[in-house]
Amino acid sequence: MTIHEQIQEYIASQPESKRSDMQELHNIILELMPECKLWFLDGKNEEGKIVSNPNIGYGTYSIQYKDGTSKEFYQIGLSANTTGISVYIMGIDDKKYLLQTYGEKIGKASVTGYCIKFKTLTDINIDVLLEAIQHHKSNI
Repeated sequence: MTIHEQIQEYIASQPESKRSDMQELHNIILELMPECKLWFLDGKNEEGKIVSNPNIGYGTYSIQYKDGTSKEFYQIGLSANTTGISVYIMGIDDKKYLLQTYGEKIGKASVTGYCIKFKTLTDINIDVLLEAIQHHKSNI
């Protein structure tokens, strides 16, 4: 199964309200990042045990570890969670940046160091979410 097929299967497996919001976000992110590498992480570890929610990833950046090694990972992530949708913006050094820059103007969302979590797209200002994604993807 290709990554595109895995992504479509994952989106299709969501309840209708979440499915349509995730499909809309997926399409918008692909418009913002048309040449990006796509990722699909099924949430399972090496032993096949579920350790996280599945994630769709867009783009790449290099995670630098203290021991000098690095690992490639996605820049932007999209995932369903128990109450809604999470958008991950990876690689931000300042863990207060998202909250301070977008927290008050994004709408009904929980904003942490690298995650913007909301119930539905109608709860947030999508232009603010896209501004956060657009700004960050251009700075990696």
